[in-house]
Amino acid sequence: MPLALLALAVGAFGIGTTEFVIMGLLPQIAADYGVSIPTAGLLVTGYALGVVIGAPLLTVLGRRASRKRMLMLLMGLFVAGNILSALAPTFGVMLTGRVVASLAHGSFFGIGSVVAAGLVAPDRKAGAIATMFTGLTVANIVGVPLGTFIGQAVGWRTTFAIVAVLGVIGLLGIARLVPAMPRPEGTRLAGELKAFRNPQVLLAMAMTVLGFGGVFAAITYIAPMMTETAGYSEGAVTWLLVLFGVGMFLGNLLGGRYADRALMPLLYATLGGLAVVLALLTVAAHDKVLAAIAILLVGALGFATVPPLQKRVLDQAHGAPTLASAVNIGAFNLGNALAAWLGGLVIAAGLGYTAPNWVGAALATAALALALWSAALERRAPAPVPAPAAVTPAPTPVHH
Repeated sequence: MPLALLALAVGAFGIGTTEFVIMGLLPQIAADYGVSIPTAGLLVTGYALGVVIGAPLLTVLGRRASRKRMLMLLMGLFVAGNILSALAPTFGVMLTGRVVASLAHGSFFGIGSVVAAGLVAPDRKAGAIATMFTGLTVANIVGVPLGTFIGQAVGWRTTFAIVAVLGVIGLLGIARLVPAMPRPEGTRLAGELKAFRNPQVLLAMAMTVLGFGGVFAAITYIAPMMTETAGYSEGAVTWLLVLFGVGMFLGNLLGGRYADRALMPLLYATLGGLAVVLALLTVAAHDKVLAAIAILLVGALGFATVPPLQKRVLDQAHGAPTLASAVNIGAFNLGNALAAWLGGLVIAAGLGYTAPNWVGAALATAALALALWSAALERRAPAPVPAPAAVTPAPTPVHH
């Protein structure tokens, strides 16, 4: 794998850390600003919505720039947002910093996926995309717990300052290691938007929303589920999240390894397995050991869908993949927000802290149904008509 993928993975590590570390620091931030926990939760919601909006917006605005320059600009925006968060004198400024940082998220992974895929041979594209996303999964194993520990021990502002430094390292790595990759000539906004007229692109994005949404329906409420139902202490939740991150890491490796060989069968297996494990988590949540195993499997099966879904969008949006790729990253976050909302509804309805697992299982099952439908449409699509073979003139007889 090219060294340029390492630079992209470092950037992904910083982005993954800043996205998820906020969950462990909400009590400290709320206390410092004198706001309630639900109000502080806007820092999570605002980030997710910023990703959804920023992914297409910045990709369109930056379409005339080379992909390398755009990646550098996005990392600069990410650094600025985290510095603003670290120095924010009021909650409103803190929220602004979170949104600024989030605007870079979708475009970075969207453009980064295209760049990563372009650095390797066609049969290794999903593996290259998975390598970049390794930074995001490692962030959940190392960056988030370490950032939470530093934030609780020294102060949450220090955590965001460190994340900004990670962004600077990623920016320098991209400048040094990523080759100049200008946008393909002739690619216009109309051409990028035309990709969304392809039903297969829309189906892949819908699978992203529902499939990864299934993961977050459960994981958003992991703390009350594990403390109130499984009997874990509050301190153990951090290590359960690390276990979830390990699952994400392993699933990402699995997805990158097999998506290039059997993309759709991999999606059938992972989405079907995810639906089953989420349903079983409703029962497993009453036992500490079974709950821990289920959390590991949810992370593994959920993130094993990321490389194939991202590659599916790239393949179906051929010729104009950049905007579609970025929008699909926004779809992951849209799924996160939708699933968290639905999970909250069933808890508020008095169905208990394990009820979001059923929501997640239903979402994953719906994603599996869309995958089967997508494959059926592909099988029924007319085969491309081969171009007529050129007629080779008969050789002129040679007379001796």
